[in-house]
Amino acid sequence: MTTMKDKIATLIATGLYSGYMRPYPGTWGTIPAWLIAYFLLGGDTLALSIAAIVCTAVSVWAAGNAEKSLGHDARKIVIDEWAGMFTSLILVPFSPATYALAFFAFRFFDVVKIPPAAQAERLPGGWGVTADDIVAGIHANIAVQVFLYVIDRFELGVPFFS
Repeated sequence: MTTMKDKIATLIATGLYSGYMRPYPGTWGTIPAWLIAYFLLGGDTLALSIAAIVCTAVSVWAAGNAEKSLGHDARKIVIDEWAGMFTSLILVPFSPATYALAFFAFRFFDVVKIPPAAQAERLPGGWGVTADDIVAGIHANIAVQVFLYVIDRFELGVPFFS
């Protein structure tokens, strides 16, 4: 029997059902978080930090509960992508180009799983579902910051980023 708690956990874990979209549910599931960050949070570092922390906590709970019906780290579970996307945007200068760069960097690092992301994924329940995306978000954030530093430092004049 499905309880109200199970339905709420599934709604949240699937990123308001964006995780049901095909192909690439992780990418589709990341888009709502990017839109929230861009249009609602608008580069506010404090708001992004709070969103990342709250979303991480909610993700651990919702993913852990949704795994019971959807399976361990099921592709439909995308709330962890939201937490990782918010993490990847903290302190990134606000512009369409930098936010797009962070989006693609996050998706890259989420798929590639550079250590310790793969190790974090092995944690039990919702912790494992969420932790690898937080690590991917940190990797993406660092990559974007380094990219922006290099083009600024060496005055490379890369269109859209200078």
